[in-house]
Amino acid sequence: MKTFQYILTASIALSFASCNLDEVPVDTGTKQAIFGSASGLELYANSFYDILPGTDVGVFQGDDVSDLVARNGVDNYLSPNALSPITSSGWSWNALRNINYFIENAENSVIPDRNNYIGTARFFRALFYFDKVRRFGDVPWIDRTIEITDSLTLHGPRTDRFEVMDKVLADLNFAIENISLTSDPSSTRITKNVARAYKSRIALFEASYRKYHTDHNMQGTANTWYEEVVTATNAINGFSLHQAASEERSYRELFITKTPFADETILAVALDASLQVFSSANRRFISPTYGNRPSLTRNFINMYLKLDGTPFTNEPNYRTTPFVEEVIDRDLRLKQTIRLGDYRRTENSVPVIAPPNFNQTVTGYQPIKWSYDERFPYDDESRNDNAHIIMRYAEVLLNKAEALAELGRMTAGDWTETIGALRERAGITGPTLTTLPTVADPYMVNYFNGKFTNPVFLEIMRERAVELVFEGLRPDDLRRLHIGELFAEAPMNGMYVPALGEYDLNQDGVMDVLFYQGTRPTPSNPSIAFVDVSPSTAAGRIQLSNGASGEIIWNPGPREWSDKKYLYPIPEADRDRNPALGQNPGW
Repeated sequence: MKTFQYILTASIALSFASCNLDEVPVDTGTKQAIFGSASGLELYANSFYDILPGTDVGVFQGDDVSDLVARNGVDNYLSPNALSPITSSGWSWNALRNINYFIENAENSVIPDRNNYIGTARFFRALFYFDKVRRFGDVPWIDRTIEITDSLTLHGPRTDRFEVMDKVLADLNFAIENISLTSDPSSTRITKNVARAYKSRIALFEASYRKYHTDHNMQGTANTWYEEVVTATNAINGFSLHQAASEERSYRELFITKTPFADETILAVALDASLQVFSSANRRFISPTYGNRPSLTRNFINMYLKLDGTPFTNEPNYRTTPFVEEVIDRDLRLKQTIRLGDYRRTENSVPVIAPPNFNQTVTGYQPIKWSYDERFPYDDESRNDNAHIIMRYAEVLLNKAEALAELGRMTAGDWTETIGALRERAGITGPTLTTLPTVADPYMVNYFNGKFTNPVFLEIMRERAVELVFEGLRPDDLRRLHIGELFAEAPMNGMYVPALGEYDLNQDGVMDVLFYQGTRPTPSNPSIAFVDVSPSTAAGRIQLSNGASGEIIWNPGPREWSDKKYLYPIPEADRDRNPALGQNPGW
């Protein structure tokens, strides 16, 4: 549906040349042509879809800056002294003016179904403001177009973030009440269910922000927002977890299909080769020179349960288990998320064996989620046309589970319908599908530095990480739960290497990687990947934790965290224009 932005009729478009609040909308078509017909309202409302996440650097790259992913380089968010009021960005209001102008005029329209389109506009206004609040905290609440003479608004202070979020909730509720479509078979249009799903995501963020960011003293209001999560998720209908003919495909094929699977996908952007609308998923995950070269960390891989439902980390020697052994009999999502020994690709449709490639991965845990198995042209060009999923039913189940756990109302039946259902699709068996955990997994307790000890909550956090990795939600999870230190403290570790030398990662008799120090040795396989683990403190180098053996340790460069980074600084240029904006704490 987002492809409408490429064909929107020019005669009803609005032009915005500035990102300042004192810029007034200018009509390029008559108001009657736009607001006097249902088709005019619909075409205008379609322009709001541009607010949805872009497809080139898609949601699949959002987790690159998190505790789960080792990547090339360090983002400005974490690099020491890189983020400042001078370098900060995101204080743009174009989309809001467009929305408010539409709402003002649509409210005066005589079209009977006008509230349907106003509901769509208010849905997108909620998304706009949620993005601004989670980035900057307090922001000016503006629900009308601003005249250039309105200096009181243009140079006024910011609105308290909690007041803004109450208005975001009101916009979402209006959208749910008034949008006509309940669901959409193409999974590309804004419907009641889309608004409900987004409400569950936004309300969960707000609830946990109020609970865990105790400096605001809003803990007493958190449960009201958790209740909103439950209300929204209970009202969503018509969806289920996608099941393929083979359970070893059910999860992954969601992310490599051109046409979204409507059983689970609530909202997606359908890419279109004829309109030259693509993503760069393959290049960003696979190319050694394009993008961030993201690889998953071993601390995260350890979270994947065994197929019998028990933690892998219960094994006494889990810390020293090599790759070919640690991936056996694990949660089936593991082999649908990273390359295992039996992974196969194609080159010009010719099958090729494709174990983890250390010319492309820095930890050995090389992602395949979102990436086509065919190399050409996808690895070398931004030509991915698989659907860009933005919201799916699995997240809704996880949002509901977390809210119920926080409210202390999780029952065995709730567990079975949420966490148990996700695990059952992943091939997991045993009591974990139907029985609430009563003992906290020590590994999960330690992972979160002892901050969380509730066994139900910890298992939901495990499931949320495993199910939603590379869907762009992890950074917000760290921020809302007030565990931002993991951005900088989580080790960028990889597979265990018992000793220097060659390794066959898929047990096909051909050596795939050679770890060495000093002079590069002669390999048994001319196409082997060489990894120099000579002692070094330089950024961009791989080391082994024990020197000549141990876990791979990737050094992306120095990372730094301070609590002021829970909010971005207000850009200095915008404060110069309006000193009343003030600045966020610590900046």
